[in-house]
This record gives sequence, C-alpha cells and structure tokens, in this order.
Amino acid sequence: MVGVLLKMWQAGVTAAVVAAIADTVVRARSHSTVPAWRRASVAERRTEAQLKSLERKGYRTLHARAIPDSDAQIDHLVIGPTGVYAVDSEKWDKRLPVRAQSHRKLFLGPFSQKARLDEARWEASRAAELIGELLGREVMIIPSLAIYGPSIPWKVLNVREVDVFDGSHVRKWITKRERSLTEEEIEKIYEIADKVLPARYPESPAPDAPVRARRGAEQVSSDR
Repeated sequence: MVGVLLKMWQAGVTAAVVAAIADTVVRARSHSTVPAWRRASVAERRTEAQLKSLERKGYRTLHARAIPDSDAQIDHLVIGPTGVYAVDSEKWDKRLPVRAQSHRKLFLGPFSQKARLDEARWEASRAAELIGELLGREVMIIPSLAIYGPSIPWKVLNVREVDVFDGSHVRKWITKRERSLTEEEIEKIYEIADKVLPARYPESPAPDAPVRARRGAEQVSSDR
C-alpha cells in the first residue's frame, strides 16, 4: 500500500513539473514583447520597496535605467556606503526548481539562464564604463539577480560573476559589505549615473511608442 501511494505521489509531482514547463513555453511564445512604456513589474516593485528603506542609511537608487545604444536595462542601480550595485529583479515560475552547477551554470527547471546571467554582467560592466569615463576613475558595479517565486537553495551564490539570491535578501546582500564610498563619492556617482543611464520609460505613454523585446529569462517568468 505504501509503495502504491509513493508511486502515485511521484507521478503527481512529475505531472506538475511537466505542466509547469509546458505553461512557461506557451507563455514565452504568446507574450514575447512589452510596451516601451509600462509600469514596473511585480518583482521590480518588491525590490524597490525594500531598497527604499536604505535611503536613511545613505544609499541612493535609480530604477529602470537603460544602457545607451542597447535594449538592456538595469532594474535598480544602488549607490551607497558599501559600493555600487546593479540589481535585476526576476519573478520566476515557483513550480520549477532552481539549481546551479560549478558556479558556471544556472537553471530554472530545464531552462538554462546563461543568457540572462551574461546580460546582467554586461549591463553592470557597461554602466561602470560609462560612469567611470565622466568620473575620471574606475568604478566597480556588482551585478546581481534578485529572484522571486521559486525556492532558492542558497543564500548568495556567484554564478558567472553574477550574485544570485532570493529577492527578499537584497538589503542584507547590499549592507553586509564594508564601507568603501564617502558621502561625496556617493553623490557624485549618483549624479553621473543619472546623466549617462537614461530612464527607460517616460512619464506617460507616447502615441506611437515602439515595443521592446522581453528578456530571454522571462520565458520562465510571471507577473501573476
């Protein structure tokens, strides 16, 4: 009897995972673009709410900033006493497991997130170049993915030079580091970043606004 129940349970779990995979593939094909003007995603709003409390600790934040001459966007650029951080917020399907291999590969179910990691790393690197050019010195920006939805089986894991963690840990991830910037440096970097990284979305929709392709990782994301 126990063996029969165990097999039934395993079959149920397998069916649920298969259904989740099928659902993410269908949604990826049917929702491949978003308007150039839109409200922040659920994941972005959750991260933004957490970062707001850091303002009284001397942190400055820019949200939804575009990388010039590309379709890339840094969801949250945080400048504060402990350094400069690029945080991209992701809401992934909670039914699929998240796993990593040798700090080089990240998967959501069967889906590789290599492209998403490489994009996050490039965004931070390019933003650092643009800011450094006007600042007159090198700036290090630490890239990250703040994930909401599925369980993350680690606190912080660096995969392909990108820190990956549960989105609810974003404040601790930022503030746990040692101080490295003065108030003057923070303000200067913030001013330059605001100048070289334009806001992705205007205050209101343009009459004939173009569409922007979703990130590849959103094949397995959901704002439900």
